[in-house]
Amino acid sequence: MEYWIAFLVGGFVCGIAQLMIDRTNFSQIHVIAGLVSAGAILGALGWYDRLVDIAGAGALLPMSGFGFLLVKGIWSYGAEHGWMGIGTGIFQFVGLELSFAIVLSFFTALICKPRG
Repeated sequence: MEYWIAFLVGGFVCGIAQLMIDRTNFSQIHVIAGLVSAGAILGALGWYDRLVDIAGAGALLPMSGFGFLLVKGIWSYGAEHGWMGIGTGIFQFVGLELSFAIVLSFFTALICKPRG
């Protein structure tokens, strides 16, 4: 049952993002920025934690989960180390995700013919 809930929540978030791209004049980067901002705001309010408890990876994999993890790193590391910890804690939870995206993009560019 957990897999179905994760699939439905993640699909719902991605479906809303795709509808915004298709039905409005927003570009992909505007929708991505909106998802990251929404995840960060909902994470700061504590609401995204409940969604992660219910949906697990279905809430963490969309770009809104990236914003949530940025705020989570700020809150946790900032609470331990004060104001100086905010800058260092921002990438505490998303460092692996960013590293994976960079390495995967590099190998994709080697295999595929990049445009531009």
